[in-house]
Amino acid sequence: MRTLDDKRIVVASHNKGKLAEIADLIGPFGLEAKSAAEYGLPEPAETGTTFEENAYIKAFAAASATGLPALSDDSGLVVDALDGAPGVYTADWAETATGTRDFAMAMRKVEDLLHQKGALSPEARTGRFVAVLCLAWPDGHAEYFRGEVEGTLVWPPRGERGFGYDPVFKPDGYDETFGEMPASQKHSWEAGRGDLGLSHRARAFALFAKSMLGAT
Repeated sequence: MRTLDDKRIVVASHNKGKLAEIADLIGPFGLEAKSAAEYGLPEPAETGTTFEENAYIKAFAAASATGLPALSDDSGLVVDALDGAPGVYTADWAETATGTRDFAMAMRKVEDLLHQKGALSPEARTGRFVAVLCLAWPDGHAEYFRGEVEGTLVWPPRGERGFGYDPVFKPDGYDETFGEMPASQKHSWEAGRGDLGLSHRARAFALFAKSMLGAT
């Protein structure tokens, strides 16, 4: 495994919600991070069929354009009753005709499909959030870190915190949805505490920090 020797990295995302969460996670480690948007980089087409493929596309595009290591995140909601959908197309389900993203519409689409499948009880509405972090270098080398959190899809949406599908996802063992949780609870991993955190992104980041940043 290659180590991260340079404290300067690019966060290969234009998604403000993801950028805020990643900033919260990397803050304690002294990394000098600028986003792909700050470099004026275009968003590459995410043509992969897995979270790993899409994460690499974004990270390598930013790394090759800037000459710096780039950290990307590809994440999504995987619903068992929908055969894994929306999966890697999680953001696409929120796309509108005008090119904007409407996650209220996307959550309603998930709920409508669950009803069509007859998935009405909590036991039939299981799923997970998946996050894959990819750290890519300009020479094409990459390291991957995958985090998952199991939960249940609820309706109606609850809470206005977080972003995306957070208001309909209740992680196992909790009564609140991600949309109701403060960021400090959702991103509960801390270096030295020995756990992997609560959210899928926190869990992926814990693996990244332990491997790349020497966290314990």
